Amino acid sequence: MTWERELDALFLRIGHRFGRADLRRRMRDYVRGLLAPVSRKNGWQVAEFAGHRTPDGFQRLLNSANWNTDDVRDDLQAYVAEHLGEAGGVLVIDDTGFVKKGTTSAGVQRQYSGTAGRTENCQIGVFAAYATTRGRALVDRELYLPKSWTDDRERCRAAKVPDERGFATKGALAKRLVLRALASDLPLAWVAADSAYGQEGRFRRLIEQSGLGYVLAVPKSQQVFGPRIDYLFAQAPGEAWELMSCGDGAKGPRLYHWAALELRAVVDFDYRGDIPVRRRWALARRSISKPDEIAYYLAYAPRETTVADLVRIAGMRWQIEECFQAAKNECGLDQYEVRRYPGWYRHITLAMLAHAYLTVTAAAAAEKGAAGTLPAPWFRSPWQKSAGSWHFASARTTKPAGRFARTL
Repeated sequence: MTWERELDALFLRIGHRFGRADLRRRMRDYVRGLLAPVSRKNGWQVAEFAGHRTPDGFQRLLNSANWNTDDVRDDLQAYVAEHLGEAGGVLVIDDTGFVKKGTTSAGVQRQYSGTAGRTENCQIGVFAAYATTRGRALVDRELYLPKSWTDDRERCRAAKVPDERGFATKGALAKRLVLRALASDLPLAWVAADSAYGQEGRFRRLIEQSGLGYVLAVPKSQQVFGPRIDYLFAQAPGEAWELMSCGDGAKGPRLYHWAALELRAVVDFDYRGDIPVRRRWALARRSISKPDEIAYYLAYAPRETTVADLVRIAGMRWQIEECFQAAKNECGLDQYEVRRYPGWYRHITLAMLAHAYLTVTAAAAAEKGAAGTLPAPWFRSPWQKSAGSWHFASARTTKPAGRFARTL
């Protein structure tokens, strides 16, 4: 299938969400503009590429036209499931910042942005990416609204924030993304996230109740049945650390020393009747060149899962960073000019759709043995019930490689 046919098929899939023919044409022009080789995907440049005299039509599409972004998001998830879906699919949760000027953009305030690495005047979006061996794509989003916004209902109304939208932590927004993914067509087996989400017990419990596995980063102060996780691994014997790759990066395999510690079971969640079906783990990832740099994880998995499997899932968390980079560089994810709440969701959803199209096109080309990208003429580059002891485990098996005495 050529890139033109694939894009037309995608437009056909979502076209019924836009009631009028002129609105469908405007949506198509906007998505094509997001995919186009313009220097910046703002209203004027996208309008110029599309042959529009002004960006007014696109502003109406994003701010006032009658269409439902959640319906398009559902179609996007079905599209990704159809083309990238695998039984071992991983849902990756993370947030990213959108630096903005002024005080009127919905949710904007001075707050820490991991994207910028410092406190900035910005908006924060919490996102979910779906990742398999076939590719990865952004599949859901929520705009974080600080209390400075939700406590000021007049300010919210001016930005068209719905009256029912109250304050929700980023962790609460992440739970919404997980629940919606479970209700979607996406085949899921795992959830991965950084420590901002992994440290929340209620977030972990939701995933356990859903029947999914997880590998979630946690801070070094995370308590594990009492002791801090860094204290546990500080006592690990030298043979507990194994050199493993958690996936390929831009410079080849990402190699670290890893140690795994099996944790005691929680009967209410880890057993089916009297039969143990799940295991709990603590993981540590130590830098080769800087041994003092250690990252920590909690994991929850089927009993047959090996430590090497857990390491691989931990490495999948970087997939969402690559999604952010590609969606911002290629599809204008962060180059919007809308200020109101509905406009943010509409632009972000269409940019996610454009990014998913690039991912699916590249995956189809790879499956056919073609080049890694399939350029269009106007693209620059589409692109246990435990006995009470801690057990350090080998990467190649679920059985303990050694025993580190620690009575709980």
